Amino acid sequence: MRILRLDHVQLTVPKGMEDAARAFYRDTLGMTEVMKPEALKGRGGFWLQLPGAQVHIGTEEGVERLRTKAHPAFEVEDLEGVRLVLERAGLTLQDGIPIPGMRRFECRDPFGNRLEFLQMTPEE
Repeated sequence: MRILRLDHVQLTVPKGMEDAARAFYRDTLGMTEVMKPEALKGRGGFWLQLPGAQVHIGTEEGVERLRTKAHPAFEVEDLEGVRLVLERAGLTLQDGIPIPGMRRFECRDPFGNRLEFLQMTPEE
């Protein structure tokens, strides 16, 4: 057995919050929305395309998103630019534990999902 690649990660938001989630992921973060397959459209949510993988936003009730460490990590080309965008959007950011070769921080999206943003740096 050999896993070839990561196809997608799914995050959830409360039912009825898809428009707010679009505003954050598509409009604030600049992700590109793509069509869900017809067979899945009735389930709510939406899909976003990144280079090499997708982010699926589903709807789910009764989830304590603030209690989980589970998260996607997004590699970006301008970590400080992302930091400014998220601070302007009112999110609280927390620097990650230093790891050689990268700078990183994390935050919670407006729905409580943990997100990590990182930028690779030349090792010194």
